[in-house]
Amino acid sequence: MRLVIFFVLLTTCAAVADADQPTADERQFFEKSVRPLLEARCFKCHGAKKQQSHLRLDSRAGMLRGGDSGPAIKPGKPNESLIVKAIRYDELEMPPDRRLDKREVETFVRWIQMGASWPNSENSPLEPRQPGLGITDEDRDFWSFIPIVRPTLPAIQQQGWARNEIDYFVLDRLERDSLSPSTGATKRELIRRLHFDLLGLPPTYEQVNGFVADARPDAYARLVDRLLSSPHCGERWGRHWLDVVRFAQSNGYERDDEKPLAWIYRDYVIRAMNADKPFDQFVREQLAGDEFDTKTDDSITATAFYRLGPWDDEPADKRQAEWDEYDDIVSNTGAVFLGLTIGCARCHDHKFDPIPQKDYYALTAFLRNIRRYGKDKSPTHYEQDEDAIFVALPSGRGKTLGVTERSGTPPATRLLIRGDSGNPGDEVPPGFLQVLCREPGEATAKLPTRTRHVSSSGRRTVFAAWITSSRHPLTARVIVNRIWHYHFGHGLVETPNDFGRSGSRPSHPQLLDWLATELTRRGWSLKELHRLILTSSTYRQSSLADNPRAITIDPGNRLLWRQNLRRLEAEAIRDSVLFTSGSLNRKMTGRGFFPKLPPEVLATQSKPGNGWDDSPPAEQARRSVYIFVKRTLGVPLLETLDFASPDSSTPTRTTTTTAPQALILLNSSFIEDQTRVFAERVSREAKGDRSSQIIGAYRLALARTPTADELQVALDFIQRQEATDSDLPALAALCKLILNLNEFVYVD
Repeated sequence: MRLVIFFVLLTTCAAVADADQPTADERQFFEKSVRPLLEARCFKCHGAKKQQSHLRLDSRAGMLRGGDSGPAIKPGKPNESLIVKAIRYDELEMPPDRRLDKREVETFVRWIQMGASWPNSENSPLEPRQPGLGITDEDRDFWSFIPIVRPTLPAIQQQGWARNEIDYFVLDRLERDSLSPSTGATKRELIRRLHFDLLGLPPTYEQVNGFVADARPDAYARLVDRLLSSPHCGERWGRHWLDVVRFAQSNGYERDDEKPLAWIYRDYVIRAMNADKPFDQFVREQLAGDEFDTKTDDSITATAFYRLGPWDDEPADKRQAEWDEYDDIVSNTGAVFLGLTIGCARCHDHKFDPIPQKDYYALTAFLRNIRRYGKDKSPTHYEQDEDAIFVALPSGRGKTLGVTERSGTPPATRLLIRGDSGNPGDEVPPGFLQVLCREPGEATAKLPTRTRHVSSSGRRTVFAAWITSSRHPLTARVIVNRIWHYHFGHGLVETPNDFGRSGSRPSHPQLLDWLATELTRRGWSLKELHRLILTSSTYRQSSLADNPRAITIDPGNRLLWRQNLRRLEAEAIRDSVLFTSGSLNRKMTGRGFFPKLPPEVLATQSKPGNGWDDSPPAEQARRSVYIFVKRTLGVPLLETLDFASPDSSTPTRTTTTTAPQALILLNSSFIEDQTRVFAERVSREAKGDRSSQIIGAYRLALARTPTADELQVALDFIQRQEATDSDLPALAALCKLILNLNEFVYVD
């Protein structure tokens, strides 16, 4: 019996986080945001040397123990934590000399909401940082900092299993543990897997049957090529990139006003993916496209990368807000392209990685001449203002969100003591990460000479060239790992944004380096990389966990002895529902649409409904990648199914299993409406008796015919449903049931 409802998994898939083991994101947030605040604003009165009111705040244990007024924090409950009340000047007032600004208050609130995780152990007191981190040969010999050398193929015993070079590395690792790969997936499993991986949409019943019946030896390769050439491939993989760059169409904070024209960047990403733009060019366009000798609409639009982050339009400290904006750019650039948590070095030398604070400001110096993001002076027209947030397209087809630079000499960049904008130190010239440079003087940037005829400093061109240089060991490794992650559910490195010491080590380091060199050899073509992965025997394995020995040795499947069963992402589930009902509007590009939101969701805004338009039904049936992304107002269906946060880079989607997911897939107005449309489609296309309609529903939703047992269960269900007083017609109720099957929301 295959009628297994999605929410049944709730009884078997609950995961409990270990409070004593902070995640990589939690550690990064603490080191980057919480520690500097504690050191700058709390330790003077509540540290190792002085404890006013018997309160010590330099350890988690001290916070939990508290002082004269009681515990300072209640993990997970910021509104019940005394420290939050104190910094809000509610009952208590801390610090007494100057209140924290709203961003600093939000930092403490978010940290406590996340569980108030602490590095090492909760009893370990934080010690003030001492500047002056030196880079050693041992630092440079860490696996991810070593230059990439193309490895030779290993010798394997099962020669007949390998279809391409990937399989040699995977099989070699399995054979070292006396393991064998899984059997191959069925053709039906493969076509569904490929459709969801490359398009984010299911195959039709006719497509599945056609592929199963195709006996040509190259039938699978033909299918891969057909799907890679589909415009829906760019939509699917463009969304993955938007996750990483924390794309949104609003600024965040209380007003959360729209970022006009941000959608043009989204369309640029989709277009680049469909055109198979070389990845090194894709990177250079985003970092320095406005400095190209020959500018194009794409190269100008791509620079909106710098404008995507949250922006506070009413900061308490304008000088600090400026540096916060630079930090957002530098941190995101480091995570996206280099896979490093560079932002942790803003206030002190990096705790985990060999990144001195000086290196952080050396990278910042490349970007200091960019005109800052600002409000458009005209509420109705996209007029370019003094901040130049809108840039004319070279084609003359309007403007886009992008960057330009200030005239004159670029401002000096000074190292900020403890990250405090009011406490500048020595000037730091533009330069590269020392740990990635192996020759004397290589970290010093050779900057172009600026003349009065040149509108830009050219510094970002130098920066972009360094990142995409063949001598750079990280960029190719990072993007190869991202592609692998989305095809297997986890990367060869399981922390795609952290290739540093606090990240995970690669499961197959030689395979990672071979793929990185292969990417550059093939002109940085991502579609060539996709094709290589998808045609391997490793990818084409079954997801069945039927090898007891492999389960014992490698329960997490890090050695890739099988494919991974994966739940679809929120967008793929929503789009599949629209596809199945026949409602899907395949229109591409544009500002985006606004799904209808319940009044109680709109009421969460300071001004309910502000900035959320009404889109006609046809627009609301478009693919989820075109939903207007507003930072403070999420779409409940997507949010419940683990949509990416637009506030920070999301390299991996979490996959939770919670009761609200089952409830929203059964009771939301979207599912209710699409269920009725699905049933109408079944009635229209599968004319005849109930059995014919059930078969038709299965073919539309699952691309297969129901078994005899499933058919009988469905007939019995409809008969019972017709005997109830439900407002939902019996056939529509069955259609809703089918849309909630595990088989609909999972791909194997």
